[in-house]
Order: sequence, then structure tokens, then C-alpha cells
Amino acid sequence: MTSHFNLIAASRFAASRQQGEAQFIIDVRSPAEFRALHVAGARNVPLDRLEPRQLVEQLRGQGLHSGAQLYLLCQRGQRAQQAAEQLKALLPGMQVVEGGTEACVACGMAVDQNASGVISLQRQVQISAGSLVLLGTLLGTWLHPAWYGLAAFVGAGLTFAGLSNTCGMALLLARMPWNR
Repeated sequence: MTSHFNLIAASRFAASRQQGEAQFIIDVRSPAEFRALHVAGARNVPLDRLEPRQLVEQLRGQGLHSGAQLYLLCQRGQRAQQAAEQLKALLPGMQVVEGGTEACVACGMAVDQNASGVISLQRQVQISAGSLVLLGTLLGTWLHPAWYGLAAFVGAGLTFAGLSNTCGMALLLARMPWNR
């Protein structure tokens, strides 16, 4: 099966920005992650709120045409690829920036940054998963062995996330008020 989007290296993306070619940049991270740091000129459309047809209509109203470049990015690239899969039928030829915002920062691209101490979604997942595993282990040891099930459940969820590239905990955390 052929995808209808291209992967572009962050260095090539940076070069196209310098030449004025990168007209439309969509960042699909949570609003909190976007506020903390994003590529200058990017527009935030969180993956969990992505409405493909509505976005395409808005972009076309802003001048997106078949020859214009549309770039998708997130923190490292996985969520941008998920967004591209949702948009591929409506916007063939879009570009997903490999390595996402992290790679763009490493290339020295201009970014807008807010030093408010926002914790990235990935770190929130790590903190939450680690805390739940620790809690399940402690409660299983001190109260009742059934609590080990909590640690096992989180471990199974992390395994599923690694195999499917879809993290239920990240999707849940993205909907929390502090990530809005």
C-alpha cells in the first residue's frame, strides 16, 4: 500500500523554509506542548481534535492549492504520520517532517518558545506509567497481591503502545485540562 504523504528530513524542511517554500505548517501536538515550543509560523491542530475535512476547507480558504507545500509535524514524527494517514485522501502529497520539532530544533530552525515549564506529553506518560507501576507493586506487597494487576495492566498497555505506535495513555492525557 502506497502512502499519500512524503517523509522529509528536518534539514530539507529547514532549507525549504529559508527559501520561502514552506507555506503551511501544522503541528499536531497538544496545545500545552505547542505553547511550550513550536516551529515559528506553525499552526496548532491537535491530533485528538483533527477534523480532516474542516482543516482542508480552512487551509484552502487561506490559499492552499495543489502546488503549495503542507508540512505536518509533532514532537518526533509519529503523531504527524497518524495525522497524515487521516488527511491522505484529501491532501495527497503533504510532507511529514521526520524527527518532528526535536529535529527542527537540532537543525537550528527558528522556534517560538515559552519557558513556562510545560511537561511534554511523552514525559507525562512516563511519569504516569511509572507511578502506576510503582503504586501497584507497593500495594501488592503491602495490602493484597491483586494490586499487582495494576502494574501488569500498565505494562500490557506500554507493550501495546510500542507494538501499535498508539498510546492510549497519551491520548487520555492529551485531553486533560492542563494540556488544553
